[in-house]
Amino acid sequence: MATMTELSPTEDKSKYSQDTQVDEKLSPRKVPTLCSTRYGIAFIAHLCNFVIAAQGIIMNITMVAMVNSTSHQFQFNGSTEGLPFDSSGDPQNSPKSPTAWAPVYNWSPHIQGIIFSAISYGMILTLAPSGYLAGRVGTKRVVGVSLLGSSLLILFTPLATDLGLTFLIATRILQGLSQGSGLGGQFALWESWSPPHERSRLCSIALSGILLGSFIAILLGGLISQTLGWPFVFYVFGGVGCVFCLLWFVLVYDGPVTHPWINTTEKEYIMSSLAQQVSSSRQPLPIKAMVRSLPLWSMGFCCFSHQWLINIMVIYTPTYISSVFNINIRDSGFLSALPFIIAWVVGILGGQLADFLLTKNFRLVTVRKIATVLGTLPSSAALVILPYITSSYIITVGLLTLACGLSPLCQSGIYINTLDLAPRTDLLPYIWRSGCPGLG
Repeated sequence: MATMTELSPTEDKSKYSQDTQVDEKLSPRKVPTLCSTRYGIAFIAHLCNFVIAAQGIIMNITMVAMVNSTSHQFQFNGSTEGLPFDSSGDPQNSPKSPTAWAPVYNWSPHIQGIIFSAISYGMILTLAPSGYLAGRVGTKRVVGVSLLGSSLLILFTPLATDLGLTFLIATRILQGLSQGSGLGGQFALWESWSPPHERSRLCSIALSGILLGSFIAILLGGLISQTLGWPFVFYVFGGVGCVFCLLWFVLVYDGPVTHPWINTTEKEYIMSSLAQQVSSSRQPLPIKAMVRSLPLWSMGFCCFSHQWLINIMVIYTPTYISSVFNINIRDSGFLSALPFIIAWVVGILGGQLADFLLTKNFRLVTVRKIATVLGTLPSSAALVILPYITSSYIITVGLLTLACGLSPLCQSGIYINTLDLAPRTDLLPYIWRSGCPGLG
């Protein structure tokens, strides 16, 4: 786990110690908290991540309806236990096909994997440049334009699918370019908006939108596909994204200095808490120091492992449950979405707990390490056990909930630690790039 060591040795004044606790001089006195502007920005970033995540993974649930399931069966052991919400009592009798007029395609599992991963090909190209660009032209512009582009591409996806597999894959790659810019660019916000001892909770609130977006997209995606047809899933979430773009451009500002409605007390509090951090607007990126930094490489490895874990759960949970229990897309969406609502709650509470431990004289590096271990090891163990107990839907969903529910603790670990390591550098997108990016 990385420690709070500045990458550039020449910036001794901005050097952070790994033993740094909450600075008593920066402790809020009469500064508003939950009703403050900075928490409002975190909530808007939460909604932004909600939209990005939902748009990124709706293909994972609609794929169940888009593919002719009788042509390519996944080779899993069948379940011997019926689901409690099947009206007939027999999962074999539950309707599995979507509405009659929705097009169905004969895509093999290999083709489906290419479609799933195409979005990641685009994201890996823009995560790093978007963070750098946001630090230059502003997060508001970078994320807003990226979100608008992603929403328009989502609306275009059903047409691209009809035009052919090549158009669909190209659309997914372009969507990944937009979503990578949206995810990577937004982290520049916290250089200007988050006091150091509130960083865990603010970033956790923002990042938890990814989990809520996953829950809503999988839950509603199955229901919409069952009733209206899978194309309407893309129309609904694409339209929601376009509407949210308007809210983003109106309500978000790159820092408290430019925000027109912020309370003066809160503005002074944020500015004073960030006074020791050096602005990176006129400083070059320390590439050589980054390459030599062992903490940076360790964080890259941890992010790679965690993102690999997350992508497996997000991408394959709907098709796994549908194949193992042979249920319709509506019920598959319900079971697949359940773990993500638990993860959403754990993600928000994890950030609160991390900041609480820091106020109780826990070393910062210890808190980051504990959060990373708890968010990675139990989840990985649960997924390893999962293929061997498919005879019970209760145990299967329980293990998926455990794996998905604990994984957001890493939000208060490796991901926030990047801002501890280099608060003056738009570094977090570089760590995401070195991992296994992609929500789809």
